[in-house]
Amino acid sequence: MTETIESAAQDDDRRPPREALGRPRRPRVHRAWIVAAVTFVTIIGGAAFNSLPGLLIDPLHTEFGWSRGEIGLAVSIDMALYGLTAPFAAALMDRFGIRRVVATALTLVAAGALASVWMTASWQLMIYWGLLVGLGTGSMALAFAATVTNRWFVARRGLVTGILTAAGASGQLVFLPLCAWIVDEHGWRPASVTVALAALVVVPFVWLLMRDHPADVGLAPYGGAYVAKPAPARGAARRTVSVLFKAARTGPFWLLAGTFAICGASTNGLIRTHFVPSAHDHGMPITAAASLLAVIGVFDVIGTIFSGWLTDRFDARRLLAVYYALRGISLLFLPMLMAPDVRPPMVFFIVFYGLDWVATVPPTLALCREQYGEDSAIVFGWVLASHQVGAAVVAFLGGVARDVFGSYDVVWYASGALCAVAALMSLVIRRARAASEAAGG
Repeated sequence: MTETIESAAQDDDRRPPREALGRPRRPRVHRAWIVAAVTFVTIIGGAAFNSLPGLLIDPLHTEFGWSRGEIGLAVSIDMALYGLTAPFAAALMDRFGIRRVVATALTLVAAGALASVWMTASWQLMIYWGLLVGLGTGSMALAFAATVTNRWFVARRGLVTGILTAAGASGQLVFLPLCAWIVDEHGWRPASVTVALAALVVVPFVWLLMRDHPADVGLAPYGGAYVAKPAPARGAARRTVSVLFKAARTGPFWLLAGTFAICGASTNGLIRTHFVPSAHDHGMPITAAASLLAVIGVFDVIGTIFSGWLTDRFDARRLLAVYYALRGISLLFLPMLMAPDVRPPMVFFIVFYGLDWVATVPPTLALCREQYGEDSAIVFGWVLASHQVGAAVVAFLGGVARDVFGSYDVVWYASGALCAVAALMSLVIRRARAASEAAGG
């Protein structure tokens, strides 16, 4: 009798809630959009720190005498950990839930940003900026957006991916001018405190409004049928590594990882880290250069959302090839556009580069889904790791190049050439069916 009751209870656990069994609920706004909105705000809060490094290279160099290579190394540690944490974060979200992982990540970002106020040595910069902030932001990387999109949306996935990807740029838009003004008027420490508070403010929203799965509230994902919530996945780290080894046996993984490494090198590692100090080298005020980066954020939002829309309709491989080719051409012209004041050609570059900044994310994520199915969020996490490793390398080498050559010109030209290589790599990614037939044959 006891076994019968327990069996019946287990059957009840597998059944969807009564709302799903009866007439489907039709809320005025599907809960998936609320979860997406919270995700958007969370990424903005976590991305606040990404506004700081480019603004603080010169102040830290002036106050402590640290070389730009040392400061660039701390930024590169942050970027590398950001990427290497991402695939494990996706698996941890499967095991412990999105809310717990993201709330912890925001706390780490706040702790790292706040602790840096009292640092006196460059190794502390590497611990606070590199280790703590890198682990925190990595846990809220694009794998977070991929997990939310995969669980909560069936329809409009490309559009939602574009919107959530644009959240990082929106954080840049909000915090870059603010932090630049704070650094200019009050010094770098108040700016670091501002970033810490921005991360902490988001935590209650995550805890109160975020839900791990549509089944938690008795709903089907947007545009799809009801799916029971799966049991927590154990062995998160083992699964993450096993997915990597499985994906690494396929050619498309290396092509996606390679192109995305170049993407990171030419955006986060190059423009986000070194554009402000490079413009300052040519006599442009820090606040003006930071405002240009903020404008990139405006057009990044537009470009990424539009790229998501295009990804739902066109071949993702060809979209990537176009994006990388155009980005490479623009970087080759950038050294000629640097000037003490903001001129129309520089404004054109900023608008153009903003539209292309992370437009690569929706088609890259779409190709991960096409190639790797249920493992796509974790695979994308590893592809994102390559993005951040590429960014980390250029963040460090860019600082070294400035120390050695006295300018950033060689870095702009080299990154433009790399983007041309990425365009060619994008075109040779095979379709999933062709890849599977080759593997089977």
